[in-house]
Amino acid sequence: MTLCQQRNIKRNGSRGCVTRKTRFGSRERDWLKGDTQRGCVCLYGGTVDPQPPASGPQASSTPQTDLQLVLCSTSTTVEELCAQRDGQGLYVQLHGDLVRRLDAAERPLQIVYDYLAALGYSDPTRVQQEAANSDLSCLIRFYSERPVNADQQERTLLKGVFSVRKGKSQLHKWAERQVILCGTCLIVASVKDSLTGKMHILPLVGGKVEEVKRRQHCLMFSSAGYQAQTYFVNFDTLVDYQRWHRQASKVVSQTICLVDLSCYSLEAVPEYLFYCQDITHLNLRHNFMSLQGPGGLIDVLFSQLKSLNLSHNRLGLFPECVCEILTLTELNLACNSLDIIPVQIGNLQSLQTLSLDGNHLSSLPEELGGLNQLNGLGLSFNNFSHISAVLERLSAVDKLAMAGNRVECLDLCTLAKMSHLKNIDLRLNGLRCVKAENTEAVSQVTQLDLRDNCLDSLDLSSICNLETLHCQRNQLGTLTLSGFTLRMLNASSNRLTTVNIYPVPNQLTHMDLSQNLLEYLPDWVCDCRKIEMLDVTQNLLFELPSRLLNSLSLRKLLAGNNHLERVPDLLDHIPLEVLDLQHNKLAELPESLFYKALNLKYLNVSANVLAMIPPSSQSEESLSTLQELYLTRNNLNENCSALLVGHQNLRILHIAYNQLFSFPASKLSKMEMLEELNLSGNKLKTIPSTVSSCKRLHTLIAHSNHITVFPEILNLPEIKLVDLSCNELTEIQLPESLPATLQELDLTGNSSLMLEHKTLNVFSHITTLKLDQKSTTTPGDSLSASTPWNHGYSEMSGQRNKLCVSVLAVDRFGDGVEACYGIFDGDRNEEVPRLLQCTMGDVLCEELQHSSVDSVYMCNTFLTSHRKLGMAGQKLGSSALLCYIHHEPSDPGGCFSLTVANVGTCQAVLCRDGRPVPLSKVYSLESCREEMERVKLSKAIITEDNKVSGVTCCSRLLGCSYLSPWVLPKPWVHTEPLCSQDEFLILGNRALFERVSFQEAVCTVQDVRDPRAAAKKLCSLAQSYGCKDNIEAVVVSLHISEDSCTCEPPASSTDPRVPPHILAPVPVTVTPGPSDPATLSCSSGAVSEFNSETSASEVGSEAGSTASDEHPSSGHVARPERRCSLHPATTLCLFQRQPSSATFSNQSDNGLDSDDEAPLEGVISNGSKLEVEVDIHCCAFQLRSASDSPKDFDLEKRGSDYPNGKMCRQNSVVVSATNGCLLAVCGREIADLKKSPSTSSLFGKKLSNGSVVAPEDSHNLIEVALEAPKKKSGYFTAPAQQDPEDQLILPPGLEQEVREQLRSQTTLVSAPPLPSLPPAFKDTPELKWDTFVCLNM
Repeated sequence: MTLCQQRNIKRNGSRGCVTRKTRFGSRERDWLKGDTQRGCVCLYGGTVDPQPPASGPQASSTPQTDLQLVLCSTSTTVEELCAQRDGQGLYVQLHGDLVRRLDAAERPLQIVYDYLAALGYSDPTRVQQEAANSDLSCLIRFYSERPVNADQQERTLLKGVFSVRKGKSQLHKWAERQVILCGTCLIVASVKDSLTGKMHILPLVGGKVEEVKRRQHCLMFSSAGYQAQTYFVNFDTLVDYQRWHRQASKVVSQTICLVDLSCYSLEAVPEYLFYCQDITHLNLRHNFMSLQGPGGLIDVLFSQLKSLNLSHNRLGLFPECVCEILTLTELNLACNSLDIIPVQIGNLQSLQTLSLDGNHLSSLPEELGGLNQLNGLGLSFNNFSHISAVLERLSAVDKLAMAGNRVECLDLCTLAKMSHLKNIDLRLNGLRCVKAENTEAVSQVTQLDLRDNCLDSLDLSSICNLETLHCQRNQLGTLTLSGFTLRMLNASSNRLTTVNIYPVPNQLTHMDLSQNLLEYLPDWVCDCRKIEMLDVTQNLLFELPSRLLNSLSLRKLLAGNNHLERVPDLLDHIPLEVLDLQHNKLAELPESLFYKALNLKYLNVSANVLAMIPPSSQSEESLSTLQELYLTRNNLNENCSALLVGHQNLRILHIAYNQLFSFPASKLSKMEMLEELNLSGNKLKTIPSTVSSCKRLHTLIAHSNHITVFPEILNLPEIKLVDLSCNELTEIQLPESLPATLQELDLTGNSSLMLEHKTLNVFSHITTLKLDQKSTTTPGDSLSASTPWNHGYSEMSGQRNKLCVSVLAVDRFGDGVEACYGIFDGDRNEEVPRLLQCTMGDVLCEELQHSSVDSVYMCNTFLTSHRKLGMAGQKLGSSALLCYIHHEPSDPGGCFSLTVANVGTCQAVLCRDGRPVPLSKVYSLESCREEMERVKLSKAIITEDNKVSGVTCCSRLLGCSYLSPWVLPKPWVHTEPLCSQDEFLILGNRALFERVSFQEAVCTVQDVRDPRAAAKKLCSLAQSYGCKDNIEAVVVSLHISEDSCTCEPPASSTDPRVPPHILAPVPVTVTPGPSDPATLSCSSGAVSEFNSETSASEVGSEAGSTASDEHPSSGHVARPERRCSLHPATTLCLFQRQPSSATFSNQSDNGLDSDDEAPLEGVISNGSKLEVEVDIHCCAFQLRSASDSPKDFDLEKRGSDYPNGKMCRQNSVVVSATNGCLLAVCGREIADLKKSPSTSSLFGKKLSNGSVVAPEDSHNLIEVALEAPKKKSGYFTAPAQQDPEDQLILPPGLEQEVREQLRSQTTLVSAPPLPSLPPAFKDTPELKWDTFVCLNM
């Protein structure tokens, strides 16, 4: 088995997946050649459950023996396939959901082609290839017979032959009888193994099922009522006993005679169900019920049936037979593609509720108006262009549900005639006008919903009793209402400059006018006597009326993102509880704010220019109830801390990005209720030891300061998260034991931090430990050109218990100077983002081999990743954003281009000349009108919160395939040429850009030189602005010149706060100490994140280079300038060997399960020795110059990937001394290794969500070797322990040339003497071309 197949097994969790693909042989390939209308269909047997229980998406779906490969064409029908196979029929299953029988004339291969085209595939050849991929079975699958689902079968019907006794009297004898549990009844046949005789039916609803203790595996079934009957049934096995007991208990516990057969893939009603004549409620939702035939809807004539649900059955025609069930009071026919309602609907005089949503109706029959008892009528998401006159006669209907239709004009005269209508829902109709000319008062309407239409003005003053109005997301410039009974007004996201309401709405309690163009608040707002909540966020307000803030009813005021320069003074005590004034121009707050607003619990004044905050009280005793205080991004200094002490109930304090040089210890000790403290972005050098007094503190965020001493927080009993990144820590004083609650510790960006092995051992239980990857560099490292970009990222879980976002970041992607960055947001799930992070980079590499057209390879990358999600992608989904920096294929030496693709709500913005340039498209129903129309045309039900089927607000996602065709994986693709004016790129998820605008994000990053610190600042700002969700940000710093030259000018000065991977680092030569291989000498580098499952020895070897007790050399050596492909640096070659400092056992330390791995070709393991075959002369790698040089290894990057990494080249051989371990790789293997993000960057440490750490972070060399693609020409070695007798072995033909090159470089690099070749080697001609490098383990 090839290593590539082993990697597939690792991801899919089943060798069956690989084996099934081997069925596709030369015969099948010959069949596909030359005609894209040819293909093959994978047929699965029906003897197993199509979706077996599994722990994750990697579980195998079906044993291999159930798979057959059938060659066919797009014109091949089901009838022809069945005749060829002597089969009875074919079934199709979409997304692991329902199974439908195919009609004889349907064409299976064409169904697959149409499905793939709907997903987004456009190339016929690619469609043909995808259709032949067996992995597609998680999206669409064919069965040769109906698959058996044990759970559904058990819910539908239980039957068997058991010993039965009737009645409680002992006089009755036990007899073998067939027993059936179906619907709501227990059916007992009078003759064994036959249903020809009399059937005894026992209704169970309201009855009892009890265990008979004196007899093993025996149940007593009793009906309800005065003349209750009893049957004893003795089961043969414990399994049967438990199944029957479980199902019968559900039936008897029902309060009504309800039979739920929804989502069963039924084509007919089970025949035994007709014995249950007591059924009153029958749910057949989401099936494939037929109108005719045995068990069809024509037979559903239960005499007592009151409720019938036939929604989502693809009926196409209204089942007229239903109109004969005169007892019906509730009928649901939603989503059945109905075009017309028959006149027989008038027979259902008892009907009270009729749901016809999601069909193609454009008119209603007159007979419908005769249903006098009808009080609920659902007509949403149909094709009505006007309000039907039939509704005038339906006097009992009080709600008009017509959302998602095509009503473009609403005439209030029509509403006036329907005096019974109180609630009108006309969302998503494309309304353009509301006519109110010559209209009498419309007095009956109390609730009106006009959201998401195209209205530019609205006058509803004639609706005099209106209580609730929703008109958000229109284009309203003016709004006029009657205020007699108005209680709630929501008019956000419009263009309102004024709102006219007369008379003053004294009943108004909630009003949302956010995201409009209001420059002032109308006077009537201050006169509202009962207003409790007012939202005027994101307007153009310059002042707030004094009477408003002094209102005796207002409890919540949101006035952020305006132009307020002052807040009026408070004249008296007010009941205000929530006050949000962020993003204004406030220089001060009212002096009496805190002791006049004694109920104030939440205050957010972030992003202002405050220099001081008001006192909490006028005396020493404070009555403040403030619990959350956000002061981020102001001009506050340490003097404000004395004023915070009075808020003794404070739980959350954000005072980040101010001018704090210190935080008084005496003040901090008094804040005993504090739970979350954010001090980031100040100038603190220490956090007072009195922080230990905050016993409830669970989150401390203090990154981007000048802190040198680790605070005394590890003794706090509830501490969960500590972020001290981007500081100046040098050491950590640890207590005897750490609190069990500590889950995340971030120490990245502390260039001088020294961590000993015992410290790492103490940290081993922490779920997520983030450290810098330490590395040393040499002057020879300049032989590889560095990339013209570098990145940093940050993730915050917020108030969630888990992190549902992931990052993919590869600064050196593929063969040339390229990069790949991506973010994935799973909203409520963490599985899909993690899978995308691990696979999407590899998929992009593969797609780049097939096409050079940006829209093609990006689109196919998303579609293939969607398929690779497997079973996890059936019910779960994720937003995704992928950015690929590259040269145009037509001009490899020209300018760089940035190709961006996205689905969902993740966004990318480029900073060009200090201005934001949006590069992505938000695929949400609220922000994209085209997608809203597409989803409406496909007859999806959009709920009031603008979610597809109430699940997601996104119209395009990776995963959530069960929502197809409403939610698709096809991405938006855009390519932007990069130029020298492009400074950086920002990637963020929905939570980030909902709180931080593009312009603010750009200004924020411009103020911070370090991309990692900039990303952290963005996330901290979003949290301080009120975000409670998962936040994710990636910042990519760009250094691109006019001619795409990436040379870096020498740095004139260094900022100690900027990590050395941004400025020129100080290379340190580390001498390994054999006596203490775990002692760490830490220098700066890339971040590494450790999972608690990692052992201390692993952490020690991966966190940094090893050193002896002697201090490493601290001589400052200037880093060579970064050189580009246009101006290459002088090539240096050297051979250097270091003894290993890491100890590797025979156990699997690389995170891979070695039990299911076949032995790797070329790697021979024998006890403690590992031999790796190296074919030197077959290596294709050459030292390149000019434009080829970017394809070489980037030693600056590899220095961060491999601790103590030193690399040297000679005659097509690359040798890397990594922690003293020799790596010999041929050129083609290097190319393959660099092309695979999963091997170059994704195998290593884990993020806090359990996913793998992104690029440039350390990864174990064994993991690289095991995961790299194998070819015939070369192999990878693995690290080994030091061996004093280890020598570098060279072929005789290369010895002289190596010596000459080393001699020519002696003035630049001091290299160890070349070891002499053993005589045995010189005398062995067979080893001239191949040699073995033996490493002692």
